[in-house]
Amino acid sequence: MTNRLFDASVAPASLPEADVRGPWAYLWWLVRIRPWPLVLSGLLGAVWMVPLALIPLVIGRAIDEAGQGGGQADLYLWSLLALALGVVQALAGAGLIQAAVGAEAHALSHTHRVLMRHVVRLGAALRGKARSGDVAASAAADVESIGNAFEVVGRTIGAVFAAVLVAVALTATSPLLGLAVLIGVPAAVLGIGPLLQPLQVRDEAQREQMGIATSQAGDIVAGLRILRGIGGEAGFAERFRRTSQEVRRAGESAGRMEAWLQAAGIFLPGLVTVGIVWFGARLALQGTITAGELVAFYGASAFLTLPVSTATEAAETLSLAKVAAGRVCTLLRLTPDATQPAHPEPLPPGPLSLADAHTGIAAEAGRLTVVVAPTDRTGDLADRLTRPGGSDDGAPAVLLGGIPLDRVDLAELRSRVLRSGPTDTLFSGTVREELTAEAAHSPHDLDRALFTADADDVVEALPAGLDTRLDEGGRALSGGQRQRLILARALLAAPDVLVLEDPTSSVDAHTEARVAERVAAARAGRTTIVFSDSPLWRGVADREVRLDADRIPGSLDRSAGVPS
Repeated sequence: MTNRLFDASVAPASLPEADVRGPWAYLWWLVRIRPWPLVLSGLLGAVWMVPLALIPLVIGRAIDEAGQGGGQADLYLWSLLALALGVVQALAGAGLIQAAVGAEAHALSHTHRVLMRHVVRLGAALRGKARSGDVAASAAADVESIGNAFEVVGRTIGAVFAAVLVAVALTATSPLLGLAVLIGVPAAVLGIGPLLQPLQVRDEAQREQMGIATSQAGDIVAGLRILRGIGGEAGFAERFRRTSQEVRRAGESAGRMEAWLQAAGIFLPGLVTVGIVWFGARLALQGTITAGELVAFYGASAFLTLPVSTATEAAETLSLAKVAAGRVCTLLRLTPDATQPAHPEPLPPGPLSLADAHTGIAAEAGRLTVVVAPTDRTGDLADRLTRPGGSDDGAPAVLLGGIPLDRVDLAELRSRVLRSGPTDTLFSGTVREELTAEAAHSPHDLDRALFTADADDVVEALPAGLDTRLDEGGRALSGGQRQRLILARALLAAPDVLVLEDPTSSVDAHTEARVAERVAAARAGRTTIVFSDSPLWRGVADREVRLDADRIPGSLDRSAGVPS
């Protein structure tokens, strides 16, 4: 893309590097960098769940007090206690919602930020390292799954704490019933465990299919004009239908496993409740426990279905979060092609020369050089000239102002060297925002860039001129209009070194001639390299370099008029 690439030094200091050793390591990293939302959520979860667990015990005690001839004062006292527990639960519930949403927002925002920071760090290298669908799915579905896991933590902590409290209280009343609770509830939770691994496998399969479908959809939308031109629209639509059916089948498979998990979360604690009620009724008939204690045991056992269902939800959510965190870690482990040198060397001020002894490309400072090379090689050559490590064949480094490219500070390199090629795109927003990138440019500079790129007529034809909103990719524009706006954006950035890959391939000869002459005049005194075999560009060049497929350089210095 035609922009200034990301400088890691400007990343927010408050956001440390993520732990990407694995999904659990990443989730624990999110907890460590801001634990208080989860701590508060857990405390409020306990305060919210405990009154709900104690209310059956209070009601049972009230029944016993009434049956034993207790006075109205005792009955009112227990009733007020039940009311107080209800008020505490309501207040804690309101706080729990806020704390849980805060914990969820923390996980969402930090995951979004580390993803965005790393995507920008990767820059153009991302295209060759990950599918666009994987990036989009991680930024949407995976981030949401991680946030859901943080939201459920508070309720889960409260459920566990309340379940232990109820088990202790029931054990104090009846050791046999308490033992039944202590055995039955964990058994119900453990009974759900065998379903988690198959659910995780199916979730991963569904996530993989979603990434493929998203990538295909993006490719079809981006190339719809071309597909229609070659009659391939129906074929690609059929491919996407087949892929979408794969997504549907994967979703149904995961959904069936989720349904079994939900059913187990209801059935297993239901069995525990039935068993405790049956056992408690027998103890009541034997006179071992009172009627009030039987009611308390029934209410408590019915309450225990809530902790079990909460534990089921937490297990399912954490399973999804593990899959999502694994995908996020996969993206975060991608490495950029260029790395910051340990001891960067500053570039000299003023115009910069660019020389590559391996290919024979030599651009003198402040001059326009046209490189004629096989079309399928221009992208690799432009990579080599503008990106440290652009070639892995052991060739000598490219020299920028006499400094090896891999020794230049990345921030300085990306502020002084700009590459614009056929893969550049226009983003959504107004034309003015797109061209200026919200940087400080005078109206005169903007008008001059549009004139140089012969794009002023493109802006004049738009309904609101520079304030016209563009769709993503500038789909409403023709190929030539998009190319000229992209060139204007590159010219407006005014880098010391500008590398252009066939910048006029989509315009007619008359427009190309005007653009070539104007670029040569506007870039006078600044280094410009143009990859093109057009005679119109070669006619305005200060220097021409010809490269064959075997990288055997041959050049002609027009200023000297003799082969160099």
